[in-house]
Amino acid sequence: MSDVPIKVLDDKCIGCTACVKACPFGAIEMDEKLAVIDLHICTVCGSCVEACKFDAIEMAEKTVSAKCDLSAFKDVWVIVEQDDGKIESITYELLGEGRKLADDLGMNLCAVLMGADVQSMADTLISRGADKVYMVDRPELEYFKDEPYAAVMIDLVNKHKPNIVLCGATTVGRSLISRVAVSVNAGLTADCTELHIDPESKNLIQTRPAFGGNIMAQIETPYHRPQMATVRHKVMKESDADTTRTGEKELHEVAEAILKARTKRIKMVPEEDNIVNIAEADIIVSGGRGLQKPESFAILHELAEVIGGGVGASRAAVDADWIPYSHQVGQTGKTVCPKIYIACGISGQIQHLAGMSSADIIVAINKDADAPIFKVATYGIVGDALTIVPLLTAAFKKILGK
Repeated sequence: MSDVPIKVLDDKCIGCTACVKACPFGAIEMDEKLAVIDLHICTVCGSCVEACKFDAIEMAEKTVSAKCDLSAFKDVWVIVEQDDGKIESITYELLGEGRKLADDLGMNLCAVLMGADVQSMADTLISRGADKVYMVDRPELEYFKDEPYAAVMIDLVNKHKPNIVLCGATTVGRSLISRVAVSVNAGLTADCTELHIDPESKNLIQTRPAFGGNIMAQIETPYHRPQMATVRHKVMKESDADTTRTGEKELHEVAEAILKARTKRIKMVPEEDNIVNIAEADIIVSGGRGLQKPESFAILHELAEVIGGGVGASRAAVDADWIPYSHQVGQTGKTVCPKIYIACGISGQIQHLAGMSSADIIVAINKDADAPIFKVATYGIVGDALTIVPLLTAAFKKILGK
């Protein structure tokens, strides 16, 4: 067969259209009673092959090029995310999950710590479950920059050959890990919500939402290493600290050349309107299209300030430029897990629910009694958020003595 991944055999096709109906992507059309596959749309899923009763569709056998020696790769790695000497909580979540994976494989759990003057953080990582900490401590790594950080990780991976590499699905993590995966010829699964080891193959099974969260896809990388995944914030439990734990520390030296970058940080301008980082907040007050205009977010900020919460938003509100992207909650924004989530004027599309449905208590305020948000809400208030939120603020001020 040619290098075409899938083709219709004209001498066998009878024009029954079974393949057209079976294709989930609309990649097959009929042309003069013969099926024609649009290879620009086709994903080579094989549905049409199974549907054809006349063996008129032929799919190329999948081959694996440059198959690597899997036995040469060992250990589970977690890329540490830190900012100005403070380890981000996503790192502790990854260490908690990584500990389970390493134990299932009988391997070590290693943390990769990059930055300037970061060696003092190694003990904290060991107390949280790491058996070994690889450290790259250089002034050039004081602030995150894609190129040098990725170059350092590529150098480490090529030298030590980890079996699994985990990274947070954060702005930093997404920017870093994709560069590494391409360079080391590894598979990468983004935005995972669950990880486990297959007991037979010992491959990492990576679960992530697909098709807008309507299904959960399970992905594995059987032929190449390392197996790489980014994990959503707040979907896994943080590892507990045990100050009695001991582990190894290894300072990794890198060549001067790989620390060079084409960009440099001029200054840092913190976002002033973010009362509390919503990724860490215990209480979040979120607004959507139902607030009608950007000025309406002022009442959410007031409520959030009174109850000590952060301000979130739906994608619709962010797309309308009512509030910055850093506030967006949902599949294309931040995944949050607060104790209380107050949704104001948010209809509750599945993409938004994917980012907040794990909240302990969900309070929904919406004029539409049939809004999907009420299906997941712990408490629901049918009414105009612009009227109800100020009443809540006044009530909380009275109760909290503010």
